[in-house]
Amino acid sequence: MLPPWMARRQRWRLIAQWGLLLAVLLPDSWAQAANPPARTVRVGVYENAPKLLLGEAGQPSGILGDVLMAMAAQEHWNVVAVPCEWQACLEALARAEIDLMPDVAYTDQRAQLFDFHQVPALLSWSQLYKLKGTPIQAITDLHGKRIAVVAGSIQASSLKNMLDSFAVTATLVQVVSFEEGFEQVQQRNVDAVAANRFFGDMQAPRFNVESTAVVFQPAQLYYATAKDKNGALLAAIDRHLKAWQAQSDSPYAAALQRWMQSAPAFEIPAYLWWVLSGLFSALLLALALNAWLRQQVVQKTARIRADEERLNTILNSVDAFIYIKDLELRYQYANSRVAQLFGRSAEQVIGQTDSAFFDAATVAKLRAHDLRVIEHGERVEEEEINRSIDGQVTQSFLSVKLPLRDSEGHIYALCGISTDMTRRVQAEEAIHQLAFYDSLTGLPNRRLLQDRVQQLLSSLSRMPQSAALMFLDVDNFKDINDTLGHDVGDELLHQIAERMRECVRAQDTLARQGGDEFVVMLVNLSTQPGEAARQAQQVAQKLLHRLSQTYQLGTHSCQTSVSIGVTLIEGPNETREELLKQADMAMYQAKAAGRNTLRFFNPEMQALVVARTTLEADLRWALAHDEFVLYYQPQVNDQGQTLGFEALLRWQHPMRGLILPAEFIAVAESSGLIVALGDWVLRNACLQLQAFSQQASQRHWTVAVNVGAAQFRQTDFVTRVQTTLQQTGANPARLELELTESQLVDDMPDVMAKMDALRDVGVRLSLDDFGTGYSSLAILKRLPLDQLKIDQGFVHNMLDDPQNASIIRAIVTLGDSLGLAVIAEGVERAVQRDALLALGCRHFQGYLFGQPTPGPAAAAYAMDSAQAG
Repeated sequence: MLPPWMARRQRWRLIAQWGLLLAVLLPDSWAQAANPPARTVRVGVYENAPKLLLGEAGQPSGILGDVLMAMAAQEHWNVVAVPCEWQACLEALARAEIDLMPDVAYTDQRAQLFDFHQVPALLSWSQLYKLKGTPIQAITDLHGKRIAVVAGSIQASSLKNMLDSFAVTATLVQVVSFEEGFEQVQQRNVDAVAANRFFGDMQAPRFNVESTAVVFQPAQLYYATAKDKNGALLAAIDRHLKAWQAQSDSPYAAALQRWMQSAPAFEIPAYLWWVLSGLFSALLLALALNAWLRQQVVQKTARIRADEERLNTILNSVDAFIYIKDLELRYQYANSRVAQLFGRSAEQVIGQTDSAFFDAATVAKLRAHDLRVIEHGERVEEEEINRSIDGQVTQSFLSVKLPLRDSEGHIYALCGISTDMTRRVQAEEAIHQLAFYDSLTGLPNRRLLQDRVQQLLSSLSRMPQSAALMFLDVDNFKDINDTLGHDVGDELLHQIAERMRECVRAQDTLARQGGDEFVVMLVNLSTQPGEAARQAQQVAQKLLHRLSQTYQLGTHSCQTSVSIGVTLIEGPNETREELLKQADMAMYQAKAAGRNTLRFFNPEMQALVVARTTLEADLRWALAHDEFVLYYQPQVNDQGQTLGFEALLRWQHPMRGLILPAEFIAVAESSGLIVALGDWVLRNACLQLQAFSQQASQRHWTVAVNVGAAQFRQTDFVTRVQTTLQQTGANPARLELELTESQLVDDMPDVMAKMDALRDVGVRLSLDDFGTGYSSLAILKRLPLDQLKIDQGFVHNMLDDPQNASIIRAIVTLGDSLGLAVIAEGVERAVQRDALLALGCRHFQGYLFGQPTPGPAAAAYAMDSAQAG
């Protein structure tokens, strides 16, 4: 058994260590420098001895009350006590009806309503108290019990959360004060009461209750003020608390000693030594004194053990790894989380060093951090990556380590608190991977590529070097995706990425731009003229060769290739966007050159792109400002009679003059303007058709309009034609729409449905450039056509190439057998017309019968020809 003085010392040392351990969890605070002016301070006071109560003089008393009154004496505050119940005090504080409220535990919810100072005024915890004999020893014993809690208190919310976490069902009975809760227990209206340990330990004997082992909610207690009302008041409180808590003879220490010290030890009165005499009396006194001391030791030891158990309960409940190491860096204390981490009991951890649990690299790093604390007294806060002794498990921790000093200021140990950050670090790494890397191939994505290109350009001014940017596009990837499926397409991209990794160096950047496009940035190339281009060409040829080899995609084998565009980076004056565009343009040149090849960017490419961009802008302007015109070329029969006209589009450019469609149709198609342009042609052709119908001699004329593939694929194409005919008043029977063979092989059900709908409207349908596409007899039999149009390529060479003549004869024969009219275009000479007549063709179109001219001029020419005929 320990002597009383030693037991007291051990108890106080334990309490001091507990306070120090919990204090490291709290954020550092800044003391407020200026003293506030003298003022009246209204203080809410509720009965919660020994922390707070109303003194005999009507002033705040208890631990927090005495400390506040000591501050008021130095700050010249006039303290006015406002008695109230706990919840009423908080509501009055929120309404600023009182200035200050002691004994308020900090929570995030309360921080939204009140302001708190930085230095905790008191450390506490909550505990359950019961009648003696009531069987409550653990949290699970509360199932079905009734527990009194102060309404709105921190104990109420914390106890509820703890019960929920253990799946224990208990009834929480709200009371207005701790005293009422203890009365309810004494009257057996409830089974237990939740209170802070200060009030509970002091009042338990009075109500014949005892504490349980159920301890929860370590709390930091503060003085609180209304939100944004009394900042200077809190600053003064912080300043005094910071100074007084470091002093053993301060008003703060005096208040703790007054309200928390145990009853003084019994002392034998001095006069008794004079009364007692004799050896027998002395012996009896010695025996009595010895018995009393033994009892005191037993009581003190039991109290120390109870405090130690409570401390261990709190430290084991904290979601952190808490440990103490001695000067030899051996573990002297480890909470349950540390024991779980090492897979051993706490007793097995004590006396061990980090080398028993971590690999050599982790041990060396931890030792370096620990020595900063032990040898230099530093407070160390570091992120530590720890690996198990077998290297299989890696975890991340945020560790705070600080020295423990004895009464003389010498360091005798270090205390560490580590928070597990493994999941957060893994989440951050996953977010980084998603943000900067492609999920399919694992390559850097477009964002990371752009960042690295920009870094390279920024470094060129400091370290001149040559570099190159390669743009790669997989040839015919859409066909593989459509025929074999997207899963096979994804596997192909994955294998392409793996092969590309084999062909580039570690310092180069390989990225997936998106879809089937990849980018390679080659760095540290030669600065000799032409050598950088040769090095880039070598890498490109290596990529072409490797990527053209056969791929095994599950059960499928396939072969593909890539087209590569290359641009050189030779100075910091170029921009990232320009370089990527240049490489992209070069890649498209490689595509145009037949694919599976490479092309270097040159200024001519840039000029073509600029010209195309300018042309597209001009096209948009022309469409908006009606710069287009329609020319009409006559179509005649074998008697020279005009049957109708084909409407041909021309662009009346204000600076370049009349521009033929061959110069701008491709740009209109790629830019999406072809649909609007086609609608314009259809509308103006119908207006001309309506104008022809006003003359009796012209009413039988037809007007043929070419329909582009993009225009015909519009879901509402038939509706547009109907609307145009209705708005212009044109006769549908005189309108002829010319389709190309390529439009018939894509989505045949949709094509036939639209053609049938147009035939129902009354519109004539002609198949343009017949013989150059892929039409079959089976398709022609199913289509509601009115006419076949022989491509002018057969007509131009029919006199020199017998095969062309044979093809024309076959087309004429096919048209006759299917009941379709046949017309030949591009007839420029009389001998061609005669040859066509001999082959059975009776309708013609070409320069021999008239050049394309505006509508009125075409009509006049046709009328003159008819009169001359």
